[in-house]
Amino acid sequence: MLLHQAGIPFEEIRVPLYQAGTKSQLARYSTWTRVPILIDGPVTVWESLAICEYLAERHADKNLWPTDIRARAMVRSVSAEMHAGFSTLRHELSMDCRAYHPGFPVSAGARNDLDRIEALWSECRAQFASAGPFLFGTFSVADAMYAPIALRVRTYDVNVKPESADYVSAFLALPAMQAWIDSARDEPERLPQFERLPV
Repeated sequence: MLLHQAGIPFEEIRVPLYQAGTKSQLARYSTWTRVPILIDGPVTVWESLAICEYLAERHADKNLWPTDIRARAMVRSVSAEMHAGFSTLRHELSMDCRAYHPGFPVSAGARNDLDRIEALWSECRAQFASAGPFLFGTFSVADAMYAPIALRVRTYDVNVKPESADYVSAFLALPAMQAWIDSARDEPERLPQFERLPV
């Protein structure tokens, strides 16, 4: 998502997950047998936030971090909170770009996670909305980190505040996001354990 949005050329290698040969395929690229993994010549980076940090450093001309030190500190903080938190939401509203589940029941724990996310989004937008439609005005690492949340809001038709809905709409309109969704829809594998249905 970040590579695409920033216009950084890359080649994607798709490894079907949760299949018999998944770990052995991933082991060809890294001892970290999960995704994502970024290989840049002799450099291998894994984990989403580490990859974002590396890309922002490697491609400083793309301005993936804000130039203002206070804004940059805030981007780092909200990105780290996304990376480390919101486990109930992640578990109960699994990421499924292909699905649409309006009326999906959201537990109190997942709602608490969403409330915190919306508070973060509101805080960012209150300070930076004049610069553009994204969390810090222009697209940044923070937006890339919250892409899975924007997709969950769409998939489960989650009730969010109007300003949050506007942010999600702007996000989903990005060509990079549309390419991600289209790519997911083209995948032949089905993963019933993650294709949630209301209980």
